[in-house]
Amino acid sequence: MTKLHVLGFPRVGAKRELKFAQERYWRNEFSEQDLLKLAKFLREKNWQHQAENQADFVTVGDFTFYDHILDLQVATGAIPARFGFDSQNLTLNQYFQLARGNQQQFAIEMTKWFDTNYHYLVPEFTQDTKFKANPSHYVNQVREAKALGLTPKPVLVGPLTFLWLGKEKGAAFDRFSLLDRLLPVYQEILTALAAEGVEWIQIDEPALALDLPQQWLDAFAPVYAQLSQVNSKILLATYFGSVAAHADWLKTLSVDGLHLDLVRAPEQLAAFEDYQKVLSAGVIDGRNIWRADLNAQLAYLAPLKAKFGERLWIASSCSLLHCPFDLAVETQLKEQNPDLYSWLAFTLQKVEELAVLKQALNQGKEAVENILAENQAALQARANSQVIHKAEVAERLANLPADADKRKSPFNVRIAKQNAWLNLPLLPTTTIGSFPQTLQIRHARANFRKGEISFADYENAMKKEIELVVRKQEELDLDVLVHGEPERNDMVEYFGELLDGFAFTKFGWVQSYGSRCVKPPIIFGDVSRPQPMTVRWSQYAQSLTKRVMKGMLTGPVTILQWSFVRNDIPRATVCKQIGVALSDEVLDLEKAGIKVIQIDEPAIREGLPLKRADWDEYLQWTSEAFRLSYMGVADDTQIHTHMCYSEFNDILPAIAGLDADVITIETSRSDMDLLDAFVKFNYPNDIGPGVYDIHSPRVPTAAEIEHLLRKALNVIPKERLWVNPDCGLKTRGWSETVEQLKVMVDVTKKLRAELV
Repeated sequence: MTKLHVLGFPRVGAKRELKFAQERYWRNEFSEQDLLKLAKFLREKNWQHQAENQADFVTVGDFTFYDHILDLQVATGAIPARFGFDSQNLTLNQYFQLARGNQQQFAIEMTKWFDTNYHYLVPEFTQDTKFKANPSHYVNQVREAKALGLTPKPVLVGPLTFLWLGKEKGAAFDRFSLLDRLLPVYQEILTALAAEGVEWIQIDEPALALDLPQQWLDAFAPVYAQLSQVNSKILLATYFGSVAAHADWLKTLSVDGLHLDLVRAPEQLAAFEDYQKVLSAGVIDGRNIWRADLNAQLAYLAPLKAKFGERLWIASSCSLLHCPFDLAVETQLKEQNPDLYSWLAFTLQKVEELAVLKQALNQGKEAVENILAENQAALQARANSQVIHKAEVAERLANLPADADKRKSPFNVRIAKQNAWLNLPLLPTTTIGSFPQTLQIRHARANFRKGEISFADYENAMKKEIELVVRKQEELDLDVLVHGEPERNDMVEYFGELLDGFAFTKFGWVQSYGSRCVKPPIIFGDVSRPQPMTVRWSQYAQSLTKRVMKGMLTGPVTILQWSFVRNDIPRATVCKQIGVALSDEVLDLEKAGIKVIQIDEPAIREGLPLKRADWDEYLQWTSEAFRLSYMGVADDTQIHTHMCYSEFNDILPAIAGLDADVITIETSRSDMDLLDAFVKFNYPNDIGPGVYDIHSPRVPTAAEIEHLLRKALNVIPKERLWVNPDCGLKTRGWSETVEQLKVMVDVTKKLRAELV
């Protein structure tokens, strides 16, 4: 009989219950006991959903209070020594301090999980790192599941991916050298799980989809020869790309089964059709929300069933962490757009799709004949829909003028014209865009959406908040101001709501990091901008001050990457459609007198294909889409962009090719290490490296900011250096925001006095 499992489940709950409980706990409004109780309830609910849909195993160990890689740092004793915490006796409060920082230590660095919008906490390894096993996180969840009469399959990230995802700190060394120290700790964790009677353990090695050095690839055989000695079976899980290049040795690896992502890389199956162990076929998309073609999947799986028999498992392509929880609660979408609703599948529906496939494979298609017919009808309706394709959008994209994505003049000409009217001091200060989203702002926005207040009342509330933000910035003596974005619920959703071709859910939240959730728009059709989106807010803010006001937009690549994107045309085409639509907004801002415009692109690096061979094509169309978003602007209009929580070393030529006049980047958690790449590359335009971490409520000391700015001044000419926080201030409170910015401005003024 074909078995069914999933690689992981969303953690935050159907209605973000965990998020709200965490944040109440951090505000001392919720006890630790209550938080633990809620977490147990959410875990059990996830397992019951899996069991009710014929899952042969329920996945445990995937639930986390913040991040699964942080959990693994605790489990292996690899938490940063600088905190002074004992990983064997770590309290929940200390766990959160690792993720969020405290008064003495900055938080563990975050970066993107492969090419997703999920952030993991980067392990900090030193040559003296001492590992020590603490398997309680996994063991306790196994016991909980067994107490419910369920069959648990614990999951943890494998040792090679864990080391690969970390960073060396302190004296120079190669973190690969830590493998021999780490391996016995993994073996101890697996032994503890085997002692609980666990039959299968899922070990994720997604790094196999990357271009790993040969030394790392050669290590897989001895590593898994040692780990396979435990008294449980090991399912090695790969995802996010093809591992066909490694098929020969993967087929001989000392594991009991292999999971392949057959959504991202269906072509790799050919290399494994003669695999002699359990093959887990990842056929349901764990990263997008479109309904699966069940008939096509059955046609794909039937030959595998014939070959593998009971050795065939079916699964999600990767963890369902990246999908919303339940489509059934989207009653508003169902009423307003029933066709689109019928084309979608969220986490619970994806598990149901797996159940249908399992039943068809084990009992024959006739057992699910009605479900298959309904599925096919919905897919056919989507293919023939008249609301998806718009001739005018395709025609505009096809008929862009030659060099539409090129500025009129080179940077040295443009910056001279910009400086002439900007008249800014050395080390100009600014922020990344958003200011605290208070409860009052959110209530006003929610009440307006519910129809409980008029448009005039809502607009007055937003204007009042914008004036507050402007006055605060003036008091702080910032140089280039922003309006604070009070009207924006999310940096992508806001624009999607105002662009054609997008649709929205009410509860379609996915975890970005910790308690931070995002609700990605759905791009279902051709994209265009029917009317201005930000102009009147920026105009109003400019009317309140004589200082320079910066317009704020989210860039085309980020809108694409942080949305659920249609899968019926190339992503490159969708991205260029968005870029062209945004260019209308940029030109309208320019006409309105807003001549400093920031187009945020934090997602360019995250969307980079995992294989280097695919990079050039991706960087070509993403760079073009970004440049299209400001096509036609005058030389004296200054274009900014912002990028955060990514490694840029390998793609700096492409970032320079964006030709933004100013780029701001996150650098504080890495102690300006990220800046080194820009310096070695000799990045040609202005740079604003972040000088403090906005994801922590901690107020940086003047010495810390001065240290970072002096490091920046050592490598960036003072005429090209901007000063700003790491990212937007939306998640912070007003008190800490003012204190943080005051320190930043005071230190900047001190250094200016030295440099004049």
